[in-house]
Amino acid sequence: MDRVPGYGPGGQRFESSPVHFGEKMLSIMLLKIFVLGPIDNNSILLTSEKTKESILIDPTLKSFENISKYLKDNNYTLKKILITHSHWDHIAECKQFKDEFNPDVYVHEKDAPNLIKPGSDGLFKSSRIKGVNPDVLLKGGEKITLDNIEIEVIHTPGHSPGGVCYYIPKENLLISGDTLFKGSFGRVDFPTANPEDMIKSLQKLSKLPQNTKVIPGHGSTTTIEKESWLKDPTDFLSG
Repeated sequence: MDRVPGYGPGGQRFESSPVHFGEKMLSIMLLKIFVLGPIDNNSILLTSEKTKESILIDPTLKSFENISKYLKDNNYTLKKILITHSHWDHIAECKQFKDEFNPDVYVHEKDAPNLIKPGSDGLFKSSRIKGVNPDVLLKGGEKITLDNIEIEVIHTPGHSPGGVCYYIPKENLLISGDTLFKGSFGRVDFPTANPEDMIKSLQKLSKLPQNTKVIPGHGSTTTIEKESWLKDPTDFLSG
């Protein structure tokens, strides 16, 4: 499936996401991307090679079955779950991970209500998705650490009011959720979305170093340099 309805205007066509069967060793951490669920979400696992402690970003559908086994097979300890935004496909199996591993769950305060009560955002409601009480409410600007991994929280509302990106300066890496995709951006016609906020958020991302690698919530990776339209996204957004 390379057509994901509901993420770009009219349904953005993404390049197919490569499935990463092995971990990639970056300078300060291990990185693995799991492409899972009915709309090919990127669930991302960051692990300290020294301590074997892990951070999971966006536990989508089918993530618990796949990632919990991977954690146990490699003797990794899940310490934190970071949510980019609380739309159903990014939080779908957070409850299972919380119950099994008891990690601290981080979400922006403006998206917390939908994590606690999935479907309250008016977007999607299913009895399969269980609510979770977050341990840490983010505002933007925080630094989250795990061993030598330091992650900066960038508040990027637009697709949702509490959308955030996670930036790791030492790796020149941005995990952008559904704010920024390769050649596109998250939809802004959802009940809690806001086009004006999205424009400001995209412009904010344009100021990151141009060699910053971007892992979006769906689809292929890109870089800030390749997304030159970010500096003036108004026409792109309205088109």
